[in-house]
Amino acid sequence: MTAMPGPAPTGDLILIVEDEPPMRRFLRAALTSHGFRVAEAGTLEAAERAATEAPPAAILLDLGLPDGDGVEFLRRVRGWSTAPVIVVSARDREDDKVIALDAGADDYLTKPFGTSELLARIRVALRHARGRTLGADDPVVTVGPIRIDHARHEVAMSGTAVHLTPIEFRLLALLARHAGKVLTHRQLLHEVWGPRATHHSHYLRVHMAALRRKLEVDPARPRWLTTEAGVGYRLRDE
Repeated sequence: MTAMPGPAPTGDLILIVEDEPPMRRFLRAALTSHGFRVAEAGTLEAAERAATEAPPAAILLDLGLPDGDGVEFLRRVRGWSTAPVIVVSARDREDDKVIALDAGADDYLTKPFGTSELLARIRVALRHARGRTLGADDPVVTVGPIRIDHARHEVAMSGTAVHLTPIEFRLLALLARHAGKVLTHRQLLHEVWGPRATHHSHYLRVHMAALRRKLEVDPARPRWLTTEAGVGYRLRDE
């Protein structure tokens, strides 16, 4: 029997910030078996040192660390690094997710999780980071079947033109710019409606419902414009 070829190595360096040895072993095995290089840190101090000595392509960050909260590390690292940060934590409260995402996390995985989901989130985060580097603000952005022409203010779904209001267009364009990433209610309201609207979550519910009616085959079971309950919304990036 001919062996199936293994995954193509990427060589990207992933920094694991996790104080539990069994979880570090699981993450290390999952990443190295798929061609990633790995650096590890069990404390915030070690994480900052590792991130500055060898800048990683992405960071997997636990929140409960012996010398402090991972959110503080996240806020500090966002001051000098644009590397995507995926929180991997046992904390599953909505408030914890919102705080981490508002502080600059690109994604949030609640323990326990499977290898396939972890690797998919990493791929999306890395692709999004490279898109920023290569010029994600191109006049035309395509995410799945959705095509957004910023210059013309036009949107097409599977080749068919879709009419959006100015607010709907801004909301969709913002989600597309961060495709694959959860954007919190606060982030979306601030960017689309301004800083005084950050507590008016009903704005989002109304306009997301309108977007789904126009872009989803089944708005009640959206495939592309997904909800993170109590946290925010995500435009899926496959």
